[in-house]
Amino acid sequence: METAVDFLQAGAGPAVVLVHSSVSGARQWRRLMDDLKGDFHVRAVNLLGYGKTPPWMNARSQTLDDQARVVEAAIPHGADDVCLVGHSFGGSVAMKAAARLGARVRKLVLFETNPFYLLQQNGRVAAYAEAVALRDLVKECAARNDWEAAAARFADYWGGAGTWAATPDDRRAAFMLALRPNYFEWDAVMNETTSAADWARALPRATLLISDPKTVLPIRDIEALLRQAAPHWYHQHIAGGGHMAPLTAPQLVNPLIVAFLRGAG
Repeated sequence: METAVDFLQAGAGPAVVLVHSSVSGARQWRRLMDDLKGDFHVRAVNLLGYGKTPPWMNARSQTLDDQARVVEAAIPHGADDVCLVGHSFGGSVAMKAAARLGARVRKLVLFETNPFYLLQQNGRVAAYAEAVALRDLVKECAARNDWEAAAARFADYWGGAGTWAATPDDRRAAFMLALRPNYFEWDAVMNETTSAADWARALPRATLLISDPKTVLPIRDIEALLRQAAPHWYHQHIAGGGHMAPLTAPQLVNPLIVAFLRGAG
């Protein structure tokens, strides 16, 4: 796939590529870029349909490989010592990119990564049903062009009850527009087949998995599955941040990421 990939960049040094969540974009990482740019060449990539990166136009279902190629295209030319950071859907994409890149990736940071298919693989029935319900709602609302209903449920699910009601009108319009790529992203995180054990083998030993212990059930169960499969990874809980903490509480998240990337481990 040849895609003109859009990204923000700052700093100089070893390469760090930041991968945003659904309904967000590269700009979600502006504060983290400021924190890292003194030590690293930081690029925050826009995935398919965000910023100036073209939207998904293929008739077939989107895959994590499709999005991982976008991340790979954002890596500075010749960089063979790369760190990847991903949030939510961006975490799943970063996992696939790291597996594809192999030894080129030195460190990986995953904040509440969302490979929902792992729930079905491992019999997490209630958690998988919860994810499927949100997917189905987005798909059904999109089919009847009711993006406001999809946005309201999506915002309240990930941000907490009342999030949509508290969102100003101008931001609601932007959110509804940014939600459109998510229609295709569900296919990528539902149709992957890599097992948790295979991820544990394929990804760097220096992988940091961050989550809020009171986050939504599907993410809690995914975190538990990955913790069990990869006890050699670094696991960090942050209380009170919620799923959207990289955007709403960067003061909790960014110091952990910066310390991990700067550390020798």
